[in-house]
Amino acid sequence: MATDHVDVLIVGAGLSGVGAACHLRRRCPDKTYAVLESRDAIGGTWDLFRYPGVRSDSDMFTLGYSFKPWTDPKAIADGDAIRDYVRRTADEYGVADHIRFRHRVLRADWDSASARWTVHAHRDDTGETVVLTCSFLFTCAGYYRYDAGYTPALPGAERFAGRIVHPQHWPDDLDHTGKRVVVIGSGATAVTLVPAMAERAAHVTMLQRSPTYVLALPSRDVLADALRRWLPAKAAYPVVRWKNVLLSTANFQLSRRAPALVRRLLLRAARGRLPAGYDVARHFSPRYDPWDQRLCVVPDGDLFAALARGRASVVTDTIETFTERGVRLASGEELAADVVVTATGLNLLALGGMTLSVDGAQVDLPGTVAYKGMMLSGVPNFAMTIGYTNASWTLKADLVATYVCRLLRHLDRTGQQVVTPLPPPDGEREPIIDLTAGYVLRSVDVLPKQGTRAPWRLHQNYPRDVLLMRHGRLTDPGVRFSRAGTPQRRTVRA
Repeated sequence: MATDHVDVLIVGAGLSGVGAACHLRRRCPDKTYAVLESRDAIGGTWDLFRYPGVRSDSDMFTLGYSFKPWTDPKAIADGDAIRDYVRRTADEYGVADHIRFRHRVLRADWDSASARWTVHAHRDDTGETVVLTCSFLFTCAGYYRYDAGYTPALPGAERFAGRIVHPQHWPDDLDHTGKRVVVIGSGATAVTLVPAMAERAAHVTMLQRSPTYVLALPSRDVLADALRRWLPAKAAYPVVRWKNVLLSTANFQLSRRAPALVRRLLLRAARGRLPAGYDVARHFSPRYDPWDQRLCVVPDGDLFAALARGRASVVTDTIETFTERGVRLASGEELAADVVVTATGLNLLALGGMTLSVDGAQVDLPGTVAYKGMMLSGVPNFAMTIGYTNASWTLKADLVATYVCRLLRHLDRTGQQVVTPLPPPDGEREPIIDLTAGYVLRSVDVLPKQGTRAPWRLHQNYPRDVLLMRHGRLTDPGVRFSRAGTPQRRTVRA
């Protein structure tokens, strides 16, 4: 079987993978690379999700790439606009020509003697297995399953005469005009769907088991609009980007240090957008502190506006059973529905479902510790992209891609060929994703861990990580550089 070899193999052609390839082209133009994408299109999440109103849940000046200014007037952008932005970027930097679609990576095996990965991928279009080798493996596949979202057990669902859909796989033929819609859930997807569907539906009910913090933000950035009149995009973009980074960082830090104050501010803001007497305490006051789970952003307060106009409503209760006509709740109330949308979350899938082995020993992923939130202890020449949970994903993706390029240049400059992270000496371990959201808690045991201090700690602090990953030392106690033929220490499962 013929085997292609590239210097860097990138897995995933979504926001992170395209960005990684662009950084590689800009910073390491001498490196050969390929991008393997399991689907048949560029865009990842932004090509997969097609439900009504799909949009960013953070501003595009930070969700956009550091090297590619976001020029659309909307700061909180529609999914179509984001998808087009990713595709234009791939075309502009010549990345599109390096993407191999319908290639689903199954496994990757590291060989210390040759200092190479051998990667096996299944071509879903032809059914054949493709084998490639690479010197560095860079996974940008996110951390959730694309083939199936999470749907809990729905008692009596088989009796329901209407239609049940999951937002992750929105049917093209669903017309909700004039229909009664129940959206089950309270997260980012639910608060996006409700106002979008309320524009045409007879009524939309958001049925939540427990509330989420919801924050209204302008869909346009006032500073960006002003600067565009006086400065070119490349000059205005970093100013707005850093302004938004500092505001979001301050919001997160204040939430951690004074959660009661932030809770009061969020609830006061919600009351100001809802009719007098609305039960904000029941429907918008979670049991957890702000940023224990992500805040849900609603552009221009569209969710609150739909509730105020009576086009939508929120019900906080639990499901007893589905009936032929809708959903009966534990309180005895029945919600009539023609369409039920289960916006109930995601299923996590580490590394896109691929398995790793090092010198014949399978890597026990939960037994590894992340180094700088991007590499795994005992796994050579490997990096993964996991974005921020308290800020835009791409902020961290840009830092990871930049760091990988720094590592590659360091290897060339020093004559080394292998970089291997080491586990922390203190043995302390924590979950790599520091959120209490259901989709995290359901899968925390299958993900890598992180340590309690740098460089094994994933900081949720972009300014601090800029210093660490763009300007910090590449050589530290958490990593070992070596040449081909150096055996790896047994930190993987035999």
